[in-house]
Formats: sequence, structure tokens, C-alpha cells
Amino acid sequence: MKTLFLSAALPALILAAAPAMAEGAVSDPVAASATTPPPHFPRDLSPEGVKAADDHLALEEVDGAEARAFVAASNEKALAALTGDRRYEPFRQQAEAILTATDRIPGVSFLGEGLGNFWQDAANPKGVWRRTTLDSYRMAQPQWETLLDIDALAKAEGKDWVFKGANCLAPDETRCLVNLSNGGMDAVTVREFDLTTKTFVDGGFVIPEGKHRISWLDRDTLLIATDFGPGSLTESGYPFIIKSLKRGHPLEHATEVYRGQQGDGGYGVSPRVFRDKAGAVEAVLFSRPLDTFRSETWMLGSDGKPHQLALPERVGVQGVLDGKLVFSPEQAWSFDGHDYASGSLLALPLGVLGQPRQDVRIDAKAATIFAPGPRQSLQNVSVFENSLVAVIADNVVGALKRFTPTAEGWTATEIAVPANSAVGLGDSSKAKGQVFVSTQGFLTPPTLSLADVSTGALTELKSAPAKFDASTHVVEQFEATSTDGTKIPYFVTRPKDLAMDGTGPTILFGYGGFQASFPPAYKPEMGKLWLENGGVFVQANIRGGGEFGPGWHQAALRENRQRAFDDFAAVARDLEQRRITSPRHLGIYGRSNGGVLTSVSITQHPELFNAAVIESPLIDMLRYQELPAGASWMGEYGDPRIPGDAEFIARYSAYQQLRPEVKYPRVYITTNTRDDRVHPGHARKFAARLGDQGHDHLYFEDTAGGHSNDADPVANARRWARHYVYLAQQLMD
Repeated sequence: MKTLFLSAALPALILAAAPAMAEGAVSDPVAASATTPPPHFPRDLSPEGVKAADDHLALEEVDGAEARAFVAASNEKALAALTGDRRYEPFRQQAEAILTATDRIPGVSFLGEGLGNFWQDAANPKGVWRRTTLDSYRMAQPQWETLLDIDALAKAEGKDWVFKGANCLAPDETRCLVNLSNGGMDAVTVREFDLTTKTFVDGGFVIPEGKHRISWLDRDTLLIATDFGPGSLTESGYPFIIKSLKRGHPLEHATEVYRGQQGDGGYGVSPRVFRDKAGAVEAVLFSRPLDTFRSETWMLGSDGKPHQLALPERVGVQGVLDGKLVFSPEQAWSFDGHDYASGSLLALPLGVLGQPRQDVRIDAKAATIFAPGPRQSLQNVSVFENSLVAVIADNVVGALKRFTPTAEGWTATEIAVPANSAVGLGDSSKAKGQVFVSTQGFLTPPTLSLADVSTGALTELKSAPAKFDASTHVVEQFEATSTDGTKIPYFVTRPKDLAMDGTGPTILFGYGGFQASFPPAYKPEMGKLWLENGGVFVQANIRGGGEFGPGWHQAALRENRQRAFDDFAAVARDLEQRRITSPRHLGIYGRSNGGVLTSVSITQHPELFNAAVIESPLIDMLRYQELPAGASWMGEYGDPRIPGDAEFIARYSAYQQLRPEVKYPRVYITTNTRDDRVHPGHARKFAARLGDQGHDHLYFEDTAGGHSNDADPVANARRWARHYVYLAQQLMD
């Protein structure tokens, strides 16, 4: 039933958009003047009412004539302002040198008896998939064997191919499913590749372009969730049916093995095949998302039918160890008379979780591998034959631990890593009992090591050279107090000799969503283009992220989204109080979900900032579910089609909250035409409305690359140069 929101109620609704003020907080001039709704705020928050109030719907047509004209005019203006700046060409050259450097650490994964790597540089901007041996990789100049040259393939086939990884069948890993994206989109074409002949398999598996979920069952069988024709995709455009596809059979002859429902949310059903170290199948699981974060977990039984497992709806499945499922409940969970903490790591027999249930008594101590402390969180897990390795974050700083089962429970052993670092797990091999481990910091280049799980030994393989002069800067961690009293940690990387007079040109980065954690990370292009020029970089670990586990994320979901925006503003004010910077010299950067954060921050607190890079953003939050693949995120933001959800979303949605009478800084909005994850219409419409209201702004839309900006390092260098020219203009000039 349609619900109308009458104009008499609008002032209260708009005023509610302003966060409550903490003691001593800066007043909000936008909220203070909000006695009338913004000009384009819909009187009716139903989907029909929101659509009727939107005067820029034509910009949602990706390749529409009006949209193309808008992009062309906007790009001309933006490029004149940015590439015409004296700093642009030096920045571009420096960024390209970093992104195409041959002394980067080649990221590797286990590939049969060797190691695989995908490499891009100036000579191969689309990249080459290649392999070497571990012994060769340890050398300063490894000997690489090219498997697939993407530049040559694209030229030969007349396609803008972007390599999106490969899925190889264990244990020998000679047959692989190669994912190729046209222009960098998330949607890929899948083709079977033979590593022995280094050619695509004649008559092999070929899956047409789509957002697939595929696992090998055996050499001649795939488990695949994809577009099987009309009625096989959810409203978000993701599959809800899994089928078994035999070699030599067309897709239409695949046999259904699991079906969700067309109304399911999230990113679509997906099959996962877990194997032992010899490559034998241990378990076949199907995940059926109910929304962005809740899901059902099903296991394919010996009878060939799926059976639901008794797992919580919010869960992260990590692997199978000795017949036990290793998983993390992302909510408080009770099972078999025992209570388990959200964010813990557990191991329970598959037979106990399945149907029919095995009659086994559960020992909660033996089932609990790890239980987090108040400022701890589980970040990465690799499961092996008789043990596992996990990264545990403590106040956003990583530690590496090995867990082994004993008669008394699980024993944790520390694996030494550099202090105050971000620690990440790379690819692992059950057969070899090894996992790649990376460490890095804001001023410390990455190091790649190999951990031997049986001994706990960590052997350094590669250390990246410094790409900027870090001797001039120092890293500090502080806490800001948010509106509700919550302590929000943030890192400051600043010049050692910074005059604490509020003039430090500062970039404040945040994300705050989808349980994504942002520990310290080496950002070479930022260091070269910003820090070396005297800049300050701040990373805020606001709620909505995963830095302190599932609770930190869930505190800012749906109707509580304002907490993430309050946290970000609190960090900005804390920087000002510490005299590190001031609004004149403070800019913000965020992309994707971070575009929600930055666009809202500008509309709610224009007095706090003088710059904003709003990249690949969600902005029109009252129509995001209408733009592919927006409906998959309703577990994060809410459903604007529901009146109550529309009301709390409308309080912050930046596209509707823009006001002509408010003075906003000149913002820079940028996106990509071929982004099929976050629709370019968000950025286009926001830029157009800024222009309608007379607000100075820059808008640039690249025509290739997709959401990940990984299609071409040379193009990526131009992207970073534009970003930092704009930030220098706003914060340094």
C-alpha cells in the first residue's frame, strides 16, 4: 500500500537528518537553516513519488544521448581544470612509474607444483598470466613462463578483455576456468584453459557473459549458478539456481541441484567445494543469501539432495578440517545448549550440523577455536589438514596465530610478525601446508613471506622497495569521541615537523560499511604524490567496518547509518582540535560505499571540509535499489520501497538533501561508464543537481575500467593524478 508523506511533516523529517550534537561540537549550519525541505525533496517517499521528483532520470541511461552529452561536457571542464594544472604531468608520470614498476612484489598463488601470477606493466597494460617455481620466485629475477597474454588475446579477438582471475581444479591444477571481462565489468565470460598446452580447450567449458558463481566438482562437471534464462535471476541480477553441468553438454542441458527463491537478496546463490590435501571432495556447500548479510547454508548429501545445515544466518564459513566445519558466527549464537560469541571461530562436526543429525555430544570448549576480546576481531583464516592459521586484529593492528586441536581444546601459538603492521593471508595450499603472509604499514612497504603451518616458521620471500621518502613522516593512532560517546580510532600519517597550527593539508579517508576493515596499508601513489609534498593522510576506522568484528559493522546498519556519518565528522573535529588541520585544509576521500559517506558528509557538514573526492559512489539512496546491482545491498542500507525504511534513508540521502542556499566546497565526483556494480547514474545525477543549484564542482567519467579500476595501470595513473591535483588545488593552494 502506498504511503504519502505530507508536506506539513517535512520540516521535522529534514531536521531529523542532523545528527545530535555532542558537547562542544561544532554547530551545523545546514540543520539550523533547514526550516523548509530542499527543492527536490519528494513529498511522497514511495518509489513512484521519488521518481516523480527526480528531474535527472535520463542520466540513469548508461549510454543514452542526454547522458553522453552530459558526460562529454563535464569531462571537458574537469580535464581542463585538472590536466591543465602544472602538477598533473609530474603526478601522472610518478604514478605510472609506481603502478608499472618492475620491482613490485609479484603477488602469487599456488598453481600445481609452481606459483601463478598476473602481471601488468607499461609493456603489458592488460597483463600476462604466468607461472614460475618457488625456488625461482625466491630469486631476485625469477624465470617466468607465460601462460596467457591478455594484450595479445584482446588484439586477436578485437575485445577489451580484462583478466578477472582463474579457477583451477585441484590437485594437479592443469585445467582452469579463466574469467574474462569486457572493459572491466563484474560480468565475465568463462573459458576453459589447459595449462599443459597453454591454450583454450577445444570443445571445453564456455560460459557466456554474466555474473556467475562456479566451482569444479570434478574434471568433467561444474557446479554453476548463472543466468539460465528468463526467471532465473533475482531482482539484483544475480542467480538463485545452481545446476550441474557436464562436459560436452550445452548450458540448457544442465541439471538443477539447488534452488533458492527469486525474491532472495544479496549476491546470489553460490556453490563451494571443499577438498582435502589430495584433492578429494570433503563437502559441497551451497550458500543461499536472504539479504546482504543473512544466508542459509546447505550441504549436498550422499543422496544427491541438499540438506540445510543448522548454522546461524549471519555466518562466515572458512573451511573443513578433519570432518569439522570451521566457521565464524557473526551474531550471538546458541547451539546444543551452549552459547557462542559473535565473531568467534568454531569447529563443529558436519554430521552434527546436518540432517539427519549424528548423535554426538558437543563440547563447547573443544568447539571454540577463538573468542574475541572487546577490541579484537577475526580477520583472515586459512584451514589446513590438522590446524589453521588466522589473523587476529587488536585495536586495528594485526597478529598472526596458529591454532591446533588437542584433547583439552585448541592451542594458540603466536607466529612472529612485525609490530604495528597490517597482516594479511594470501593463497594457501593444504597439500603443502603453506600459506602466503603479507605485512605492511603506512610508511613500511609490503613484505611477502611463506608460513609453514607444521612448524609455524615464517620465511621472507620478497620485500618491496620504498616508493617514496618515508623519513619525513610519522604514524600516530588517536581516538575521537563520536556523538553517542563511542571511541573511534583513527591513524594519522603526518610530517614529523608539522606545525600544529591547523594548516596541515589533510586527506581524511573512510569507508564504514559491509564489515570491511581498513588496517594500516602502504599506499605508494599517495606517499609519492601527497606525503612527499608535505601532506597529511588520515584513515578513520568508523562504525560500519569490521575492525572490531561483526558488532562494529552491525552498529551502523539500516536505521543506524547515521552513526557512521557521526563518527567521520567526529574524527574531522578531533583533527581540528588537535590543530593538525582545519576545515580550510581538510579534504575527504571515499569510493563506492565510501561515496555514500563522502556525499553525506558534504551535505551534512559542509563547514568541516574544503574538498571531497567522491568516487564510484552510491548517492541517490532513495533509488539505489532500482539501479543494478543496488537491490543486493538492502541488508546494509534498508529497502526504500518500505515506508519506514524510506523515511530514515531520506534523512541522509545526499542527492535529495542538496540545498541551493548552502555553501559547499568545490567537490570532485568521478566514476566509470562501464561500472556494473555501482551504477554511474548516482554520480551523474549528483553532479547535475550541484550544477542546477549553482554549486561549483568537477565531474569526470572514464569510459572503461569497471568498478575495480584494475583494467589498465596506465589509465589508473591518470586517475590518481587527477585525484591529487584536485586535492592539492583545494587544500594546498
